[in-house]
Amino acid sequence: MECFRARRMAEIPDITIEVEHLQKNYGSLSAVNDLGFTVKRGEIVGLLGPNGAGKSTTMRILTGYLPATSGSVKICGLPVASHPELTKRHIGYMPENNPLPEDLRVSEYLWFRGRLKEVPRAKLRQRIDEVLELCDLKRSRHRVLGRLSKGTKQRVGIAEAILAEPAVIIMDEPTIGLDPHQILIVRDLIASLRGRMSVIISSHILPEIEVTCDRVLIINGGRIVAQGSPAELRHEIFGHTSYRIELAGATDQLAAVLKEAEPGLQVAALGDCGPDGFCIATLTSEAEEDMGERLLQLLPARGYRIRALGHTLPSLEDVFLAATRRSWDARLPDKPNDEEGSRAPLPKF
Repeated sequence: MECFRARRMAEIPDITIEVEHLQKNYGSLSAVNDLGFTVKRGEIVGLLGPNGAGKSTTMRILTGYLPATSGSVKICGLPVASHPELTKRHIGYMPENNPLPEDLRVSEYLWFRGRLKEVPRAKLRQRIDEVLELCDLKRSRHRVLGRLSKGTKQRVGIAEAILAEPAVIIMDEPTIGLDPHQILIVRDLIASLRGRMSVIISSHILPEIEVTCDRVLIINGGRIVAQGSPAELRHEIFGHTSYRIELAGATDQLAAVLKEAEPGLQVAALGDCGPDGFCIATLTSEAEEDMGERLLQLLPARGYRIRALGHTLPSLEDVFLAATRRSWDARLPDKPNDEEGSRAPLPKF
């Protein structure tokens, strides 16, 4: 089995998904508009966007379920449009509403799906044992699918998607409707695929995307409006890093001290001092490197006492809202009307 797995890994190219100038029109509506991206082998990528942004349409085109209007999609170097059957052999797909036969047992369903996926009989039983162990389903292997909880059904869907060890796994809302304990199990399960399979996840649960994914693609209006790791997106969208510090001293001179010593550091907010003389300040820095150690050296040398220092980051939700708002603003006319001008300002940090 290990030799079989090693041989399959050697056959997988470094770039498993290539999307170029992808377009999908429904009459005059462009659901996907000149989309382009690549996914490397073993990479976990999150696909984010508001409702109607084109996420599900993109995933259906990747799987060969929908034809594209124009552009190209390649899975493991094979064009989906001209080789739909071959590309599907490289894909494991878990849709949002995972359709499972209600009358089959878990092991029966995985055997049935394994034979459809052309897993050799000699290897299928061992492979089923492996995915049952990986997905924490061994105690449920003889249970009827129709009697399983939502979380267990989701794990059965993931087990089926990875059963044939495809190069690409596509999951649409894999944690929707799950309780926190089940979300943790599914999160760990997806993370265990890193380095072995390329995974694309569409989800509205942004903390899960941030924890699980190596890279994030934010889509709005059928276009990619931002992409990169969560750290890269924070820097691209907000352009600075924030620090929360509790200090005592000449707070009225703090801005001047920072400007003289570190021109990139600024005081964004300064609260009133308490009875003990300590107050809370929010500092911002345009530098990419962590300035925490520098602050711990600089301020005590200038007579300040520091009680606490923390690095505050915009959440992925803040990044998502800012990126989609930026794409909306880019499409507004130069002189917005009252309705367009009434949009809330971007969040500030």
